[in-house]
Amino acid sequence: MKRTGIIVTVMLFFVFGIISFTSQVYGQSAKKVLMIPREGYSGDLDLMLKMEVGVMNILLKNAGFQVDIATTSGFPIVGNTEKIPKLSRLVDIKLDDYVGIIMPCMGVGAFPGPPVSQEAIAVVKKALADGKPVAASTWSTTILAEGGLLKGKKYAAPADPLQTTGTRKVTDLRYEGGFYSGFGVVQDGKLITSGACPSIERSWGIPSKAAELTMTFIKAIGEK
Repeated sequence: MKRTGIIVTVMLFFVFGIISFTSQVYGQSAKKVLMIPREGYSGDLDLMLKMEVGVMNILLKNAGFQVDIATTSGFPIVGNTEKIPKLSRLVDIKLDDYVGIIMPCMGVGAFPGPPVSQEAIAVVKKALADGKPVAASTWSTTILAEGGLLKGKKYAAPADPLQTTGTRKVTDLRYEGGFYSGFGVVQDGKLITSGACPSIERSWGIPSKAAELTMTFIKAIGEK
């Protein structure tokens, strides 16, 4: 009986040791990520909620992170079939609670697009100053550009914002000082960007980088 008790005790120590180790590796104990979706949607909201926000959310939670979602207004984001019913306001969040920030594109247009959230700029600036990874999908990079955070940095976008095309006659001067580096996932220090979201995949045929961006972001959280 005594021997059985010792075996059970050893097994419990082993099991709880594995649980503790797993929590440390994947951040299951306390690590939280802040997601900031852009407001002012111009595309297929259901598509972006399911194939961008949904994909990011699943990958982050599978890696053991809690995902909190915040916008300037804090209003629910509701499509025809998909929705995010509960959000926080950016002015109410405590950045110290989070290990990084990820920003979906949400199908919001690049230029001129809706006004860029000054609250989002402030939060992202503080996160980068604190050495926390920040990931931005497609045209959520306008938050970085307007905040002057792309100067001297490589970044991704569906096309070079500083070049005119047959369909885009105006350049976006907010991107001056940055280095356009294609539409794939680009990491420059703690800054991670990608140039293809589900909306771009549907309209331009460039495969969405939502999963690759998220996995690169997860890896960056563990980098010193």
